[in-house]
Amino acid sequence: MKVIIVGGVAAGTKVAAKLKREDRSNEVIILTKSKEISYAGCGLPYYVGDVIKNKEQLIVNTPEKFSKLTGAEVHNEIEVTGLDREKKIIKAKDLKTGKEVVYPYDKLVISTGARPVKPPLKGIDLPGVYFMRTPDDAVNLKADIEAGKIKRAAVIGGGYIGLEVAENLALQNIKVSVIEMAPHILTGFDKEFAEYAEDHLAEHGIMVFSGTKLESIEGTDRVEKIQTSKKTMEVDAVIMSVGIRPNTEFLADSGIELLPNKTIKVNEYLQTNDENIYAAGDCVSVKNILTDKLVWSPMGSSANIEGRILAQNLNGKKIKFKGVLGTAVAKLPELNVGRTGLTEAAAKEMGFDAVSVITVEDDKAHYYAGAANFIIKLIADRKTLKILGVQVFGKGAVDKVVDIVVTAMSMRGTLHDIEDLDLAYAPPFSTAIHPIVHTVNVLFNKINGALETITPAEYLEGKGNGYAVFDSCSVATIEGAPYLELTDINGKLEGYDLDDRLLLVCNKGKKAYLVQNRLKYYGYTNTRVLEGGVTFNKVKV
Repeated sequence: MKVIIVGGVAAGTKVAAKLKREDRSNEVIILTKSKEISYAGCGLPYYVGDVIKNKEQLIVNTPEKFSKLTGAEVHNEIEVTGLDREKKIIKAKDLKTGKEVVYPYDKLVISTGARPVKPPLKGIDLPGVYFMRTPDDAVNLKADIEAGKIKRAAVIGGGYIGLEVAENLALQNIKVSVIEMAPHILTGFDKEFAEYAEDHLAEHGIMVFSGTKLESIEGTDRVEKIQTSKKTMEVDAVIMSVGIRPNTEFLADSGIELLPNKTIKVNEYLQTNDENIYAAGDCVSVKNILTDKLVWSPMGSSANIEGRILAQNLNGKKIKFKGVLGTAVAKLPELNVGRTGLTEAAAKEMGFDAVSVITVEDDKAHYYAGAANFIIKLIADRKTLKILGVQVFGKGAVDKVVDIVVTAMSMRGTLHDIEDLDLAYAPPFSTAIHPIVHTVNVLFNKINGALETITPAEYLEGKGNGYAVFDSCSVATIEGAPYLELTDINGKLEGYDLDDRLLLVCNKGKKAYLVQNRLKYYGYTNTRVLEGGVTFNKVKV
């Protein structure tokens, strides 16, 4: 069987390697427009930040090394220009010679990935404007940093890659601003989490200008400033990270079914509407496990899984790709962020009876060196208890919390399925009741009415107005609020009636819940706990 693979980064090389391992008689040829294949695109920001020292570390395999290792041929600097399904040929141009070439196939795999969006802005081609998609992009940016050309930079786009670039520029003592056209950065998180991240970045010297549009890039021989919808900013560098587009233009007249976002539509076997053509990676849309709808989830992790399954299907198996959940994790300055599933806002838009809770949990035994907090938002359907999503911030291993929820959601799990898990515990690693299990317990308390709260989102919207704020922190913290110590509550509060509205606030939310529990015992009927306490909220009286 002759298999042509168009694209040679994550999915393409995974398909090729697995195909040859399973059946070495397969003739496998990778066509790639670039000189390199199988590079570590997700590692590019860390090369810029000098966390990864050598550019060679970014190249997982050279074409020559990959061919020797797997037996697949690699034809680099080949630009695919068209597809003739009737003749079963790929049309291409050899960029080294300029000649037109044709590749016949028995089976075709499209793994052409995606490219950065290059908006039609004035100054977009000036020296000092960088993208972040290939090793050369990172090498060029780092070279200019080391040459002393960059002291102030603007990162355009507040997604994961943009924020990772911002962090790594800041590590090089560059003054960094992030310009985001959307109302907030981190669009995969709910509003209150995004705002927390924006404040955190500002505390670490990275200013975020959300709801701000880049209008032009100014300069004579090099970038000197940018004009945004709000202000002019002097910068030496502009790093564009405003999104990506699938590389599917060559399929325009081929009859291969594309979705409105120009990604390739595939079935659960990663097969297109042509039985001889398969596709995987950043150029396709795949099923969302929760909703069963097709979504674009361009991640290196899913690209590799898709590639492995696709290769087995080409070799005669019938393995279904289960789908994705939109899982992501990223590193910011002294804050790791992770998520999976639906946001609360998206869940409600899709018709779920979504209920959430925000907890602040120790990430390991509180007495162990290096202990810090996880801020966890867990979302479920109130009626079915089906888990819908999680968002986690913290200095520690937020991916552990996310991955537990991913596992449960992938198995269509409910809150009951993770409430008593026998998860690993020792003081250096976790708490006796794991943070996600504790969060499940808190959410159950909220659902059954034992815990009555105001969420941070509701607090931002003014739902706490009209409540008397009580400070129940470990020490008095909230200026202007009366201090209420749990152990001092032995009856009715002097000066407050049993139906008065009382907002109970502590450091994390746990102690305030205990205060609420005791006040309920003494007859108070209108108390609320502020989820996340002063750790997550800015509380003013």
